[in-house]
Formats: sequence, C-alpha cells, structure tokens
Amino acid sequence: MPSKITGPSNVQKRMLSRKLWKTKHQIWRDVSKYLMAPQRNRVEKNLGDLHNVTKDGDVVIVPGKVLATGTLSKKITIACYSISKSAANKLEASKIKRISIEQLLEDNPTGKGVRIII
Repeated sequence: MPSKITGPSNVQKRMLSRKLWKTKHQIWRDVSKYLMAPQRNRVEKNLGDLHNVTKDGDVVIVPGKVLATGTLSKKITIACYSISKSAANKLEASKIKRISIEQLLEDNPTGKGVRIII
C-alpha cells in the first residue's frame, strides 16, 4: 500500500502556504515551502541570530518560530509565523516592528527588499 503524503494539520498554515504559492513570486513560494516542511525541518531562530545577520532597516521573514535567546538592538521589521511570549516581550520593549507574513504579503506583493532568514 503506498504511503499517503500529508502536510501540516494546521489549517491556517496550509491556507497561508497556498496563498503564498499562488502569488507566483519566487520569494513567496520559498516561504511556502519552508512553512510546509516536515516538523523536524521547521525553522526556529533566536533574536541573537537575527541580530548577527541583519542591519538597520532590513525587512526579514522567519518562516517558523522566533525564540528569545539573545538580544536584538537593530531597528528591523520582522514577519514570522509564530513567536514565543518572551521574544514578543523583548521586541515590544525595544520597539521593533513585528507583523504577520500575510500582512507583509499585502504590503509588498512582489517581495522586493525582503530577506528570508532560515
């Protein structure tokens, strides 16, 4: 009997992934692939990692979860699928802009100037 191919059981994640894939822009298709990845391959990034790879004014996407280890002192815009409570508190305290991936897609449908952090 052939194995059945499955994806995430989270309906919102599947709908977001389909919406990103339908845009036909490569950056959004790449984000869609990372969102639909198996659980062992999901992206998790710490604030310290984001501090090391970004510069002021960057717009970045984390197609996974943002965690609170480290500090982030650069003024960037972060779009992520999910975020830990302590990371959200740190971002709010340092006045760093955090938006959803859907909102970033609406604001920038072509994805120009957006970096994917994996």
